[in-house]
Amino acid sequence: MISDQITTVGRRVRCDVEGFGRFTEFCLATARWTVQGAGGYGRMKLLIPQLYQVGTKSIPVVALVGAFVGAVLGVEMFSQFEAIGQETRLGGVIHISVVKQIGPVLAAVMIAGRVGGAVSAELGSMRVTEQLDALRVMGSDPIRHLVVPRVLACLIMVPVLTVFSDLLGIAGSWLVVVQGFGVDSQEYWKFSSQFVSNWDVFTGLVKSVVFGLGIGLISCYKGFNCGTGASGVGRAATDSFVISFIAIIIVNFFLAKFMNDMHIVIFGHNTLNAIG
Repeated sequence: MISDQITTVGRRVRCDVEGFGRFTEFCLATARWTVQGAGGYGRMKLLIPQLYQVGTKSIPVVALVGAFVGAVLGVEMFSQFEAIGQETRLGGVIHISVVKQIGPVLAAVMIAGRVGGAVSAELGSMRVTEQLDALRVMGSDPIRHLVVPRVLACLIMVPVLTVFSDLLGIAGSWLVVVQGFGVDSQEYWKFSSQFVSNWDVFTGLVKSVVFGLGIGLISCYKGFNCGTGASGVGRAATDSFVISFIAIIIVNFFLAKFMNDMHIVIFGHNTLNAIG
């Protein structure tokens, strides 16, 4: 009984290690084709449609979510700040939360759900119908023509969408706190500008770049290695979103710690906070 359990665990660990090795090989192949094909006109013809699919068509949902998240933060936090007479400083807390954490994470999660699953399903369908094998027979590497444009589109557009999410989140909080609760607008923006630094904006954009790269690689890998039949394609799309979401949450923690440490190394300890 115990030996069977050990065998099962060992088999699972071996499969996980093999899967990680295949994913690493997939990432290295993607990086190689990205460098070799950089700047080509054919690459741009493949990239531009993906930029539209990943970025332009995702703007409404990302903007809507960002705006309402900022508004909800304003509604939930106003009473606590008003109780201590610091409601004018509420913008600093909301804005730094949106710029450093909520904006990049929400934008990435939306892209993982809307785009990542679709990419996995699309590439998985091509694998099931043997279109990937047809490309290889014709002497064309599918990673070069299918994976690289999608990964680059995620890498480029997730930071852009993060900016949209940040701006709408800030606008939503301003609308609730200033227009809804009557906080002085000049004081609201003054304390926000004092509390949110360029480093905070840079931190959010660095996170979004890493998130976009991870979403592109994971979704394409799942599509290239999906199971057979419609169930395999559906499972690949689901796994793509779930794994991307878990990766975003875990990577966000380590990036937050790393960027905070880098800030201390470069600028020293910053004692400024939302209360003063």
